[in-house]
Amino acid sequence: MIVCTAGAGWVETRAGRRRIGSSTAVVIPGGVPHSYGADANDPWTIWWCHVRGTDVSELVVATGTTDADVTLSLRTPERATSLIDEIVTSLERDVSPARLLATSGMAWRLLTQLVVDRLLPHRDTTLERAMRYLEERVDGRVQVPALAALLGVSASHLSAQFRKATGGGVLAHHTSLKMARARTLLDTTDLSVAEVGRHIGMADAFYFSRQFRAVHGMSPRAYRETRKG
Repeated sequence: MIVCTAGAGWVETRAGRRRIGSSTAVVIPGGVPHSYGADANDPWTIWWCHVRGTDVSELVVATGTTDADVTLSLRTPERATSLIDEIVTSLERDVSPARLLATSGMAWRLLTQLVVDRLLPHRDTTLERAMRYLEERVDGRVQVPALAALLGVSASHLSAQFRKATGGGVLAHHTSLKMARARTLLDTTDLSVAEVGRHIGMADAFYFSRQFRAVHGMSPRAYRETRKG
């Protein structure tokens, strides 16, 4: 499994060569001969992992990919990359039976997230507009009733749509987007923890740290040291 987050590349199977752009996942079934590489002029940034197990075949079918087309367009690549990051971080700690069991759950969630991404609505539907609204306001706060009124639906209807599409509510999705932005800033900048918090609309550094720890099981500072250590 490969998730391209920036740039471009290519993947070649018996069905031919396909160009891969950003926000694209590649799901290649086990045993399928393949090769892949980065574009010479605009090299890609990718996250990848190998997944095996009794549920894999069924989940791969559910993603809609086939031997003829192993690609899947992602509306929310951050959710997939955050899960791959969790898998890598977990396996770097140890490979005890307990850790392997936990990591198996992460891999299952990764594949199901690709299925969910495929089932997300087309552009300009209420749900898609709501998700776009949240993405554009990662640095702020959102009130569900106000957002629902803006979109012309009830708060309960909007919440139900989010639960069906993402498995969580509106605010949970917004928090996930904020945490994805925070991880990116911690990984790629030298901003202080407080500054990272302000960039995602959490001006109180202690509150940001508590929210980050609740999601990742470690503080922002510990996450940065783990990633760059």
